[in-house]
Amino acid sequence: MNLWILTEERPKKEVLKMIFEYFAKDQNCGFFGDSIRIIPILNKDKTFSFTYEVIGFKCAKVDKIFIKTVSGSSSFTDFLVFYQDNLPTVKDTPLYAIEETKTDDKESRNTGVYQRCSKFVFIQNYYPKTKLIMLYALQVGQKEKPTETYIFGTRMLLTLGVEILGKKLDPKIFKPFTSIEELRIAKANMRPAPAGNIPIAINIADDDWIQVSGRLFKSGGLSHDPNIGALSIISAVIRKLGFKGKIEIIMHGLQQKHVGKTNKFVQIANVLGIELEGLTLPKATLPEDYWHYETKGEKLGTIFIHLVVENFTESYSIFENHAGCEKGYFVTKDGQHLALEKYADREAYKAGDKNQIIFIPDLVLLDIAETEVITIEGKKYEFKQNGIDELNNYDIFDERYLKPYYPEYKIIRTVVLYGSNNEQIAEIEVGFLLNEKGKLVLGIKAPKLFKRAISNLLDYWN
Repeated sequence: MNLWILTEERPKKEVLKMIFEYFAKDQNCGFFGDSIRIIPILNKDKTFSFTYEVIGFKCAKVDKIFIKTVSGSSSFTDFLVFYQDNLPTVKDTPLYAIEETKTDDKESRNTGVYQRCSKFVFIQNYYPKTKLIMLYALQVGQKEKPTETYIFGTRMLLTLGVEILGKKLDPKIFKPFTSIEELRIAKANMRPAPAGNIPIAINIADDDWIQVSGRLFKSGGLSHDPNIGALSIISAVIRKLGFKGKIEIIMHGLQQKHVGKTNKFVQIANVLGIELEGLTLPKATLPEDYWHYETKGEKLGTIFIHLVVENFTESYSIFENHAGCEKGYFVTKDGQHLALEKYADREAYKAGDKNQIIFIPDLVLLDIAETEVITIEGKKYEFKQNGIDELNNYDIFDERYLKPYYPEYKIIRTVVLYGSNNEQIAEIEVGFLLNEKGKLVLGIKAPKLFKRAISNLLDYWN
């Protein structure tokens, strides 16, 4: 049978290899996978089929491996892996649901655990039999001593049956909770929240009533992502441990007008039977389908050019921020991975100077052969003028990152588009268009790297 990998993310070779290694071990079969390449499949007329094939992986139980770009209806895990002959549909059950992060608690306690927890809670409404996996594809060193937040969050994931890949976990520390009282004590023993913050705390009011405190109000509504994740998984773990009574979120800071039926926390609260203190929770209807094949987004164009360059030339990306995908690190010439700053001068920004914002592109490619660094703004075809205008935003990015770390490289800026049925590009600022029929259209002044990459891809299919 085939492996089908459906993802919102740009597929990375190192992550795919970890998935394949896990599959081979899970299926008890040997494999070879040291020279993985991701190949766009072209039709006979040399248009893109919107499917990628992974070559360089051999396993007796796998015929072929295909990758398709999808979008989630709400809180979507990064990868769904199907093991079947035919193209997956939403009615098919994935073998694995995988959430991947490059972030360790060395960089961010909340992003590393809590913000991703709600995804595992949400998917169980659709695919309760699918194996859940948290995959750490770390690009910075793992923190030697894990934080209390990371330990607590990971133990909750383990309690829900989520497997952890890519990290070394001490089994004496990282073990599932066995009772609600153990969960409560573990949370109570953590370092208290800073003064003025609402602490997340678990209070067992009586045998049929548990209160969990935590602020959910932020930026004018129900949008406190780390706490949404934390309160979702705490509630899910309480249910997993057998509690059937009332779970009430207190000290949340919300008003009735903030509680809409399309909010992901409200949807999860409906499923888990969570109440909000002083408010009436609306009956929320979950999206009918968990995912759908992506046919409209700008990232169809930027991910395509990214993969063609990295698999058909000697060049590679030094930064990626594809729409709706996890933001990457900026990679320096000596291999450092830098988290980009948001502001050139944070204090000046706080004082009201909006010119201190560092605008970041969707993709930066390094053309080694031409000694050029190519800054790319991705857009849907209908917004191409916006993309052209936004090319003027990257002066601070150049000064802060490109010029210091790649001083000998010439900086080029270009737009990559997806959409329309057009087969020509008039604007010289547009380097590449992938149209809705899969036609590959190079711009009048497309970067030489784009021309080499597309030429090599076409040669491959010839």
